[in-house]
Amino acid sequence: MIKAIAIDDEPFALEVIEKLAEKVSFLQLKQTFTNAFDAMDFLRNERVDLLFLDIKMPDISGIDFFNSLPIKPLVIFTTAYAEHALTGFELDAVDYLLKPFSFARFLKACNKVGEVLEIRNAKQQEEDFLFVKCGYDLIKIVLNDIYYLEATGNYVTFVTKNQHVNSRMTLVECLALLPKSQFIRIHRSFIINRNALDKLERHQVTVQGHILPLAGSYRKEFLNSL
Repeated sequence: MIKAIAIDDEPFALEVIEKLAEKVSFLQLKQTFTNAFDAMDFLRNERVDLLFLDIKMPDISGIDFFNSLPIKPLVIFTTAYAEHALTGFELDAVDYLLKPFSFARFLKACNKVGEVLEIRNAKQQEEDFLFVKCGYDLIKIVLNDIYYLEATGNYVTFVTKNQHVNSRMTLVECLALLPKSQFIRIHRSFIINRNALDKLERHQVTVQGHILPLAGSYRKEFLNSL
């Protein structure tokens, strides 16, 4: 499932994307925004795979908005101005939709995103470890050894089979580094390794003997991923 948000200062344009997105079985449009800064706040706490992003907006252009993001999802630019197409592709946009666009054209763009994500996930699965910055050191962590990640303030603790590693990161940044097929967020403060899950209850999970909260807002997505 491709998780996406749409940003456009024109409500009608967002309504069009919402209606088209409902017809694409592998696309979940999580939210829409007429204000780019509200979208920026959302992305600080939530991870998405894709942005549908208008280029010409009043307070900040889609180009500047995209360049400001510390973690960049895939992007499909949407605009009524054909001259912006080249700029969009220079930023490695997956596609460019010129308004008004048909469902067939919208679906073609979504299929491109699916292909890119499949390739990316395959590469991530080949890499069975990562390096995490801890103070001035880089610590190698084997992915299969990770039990869960816990966010506290500005730090994330990687709880593994053999050690606890504290790194100045956010959970959104961590999710960008971890293979989606193996790791999932269950709470605003926790990500777990699905392979380490021992027990699932209504409001909590047990991971290698550690009891962790399962937030209602993450429960449905978590259950669908099992």
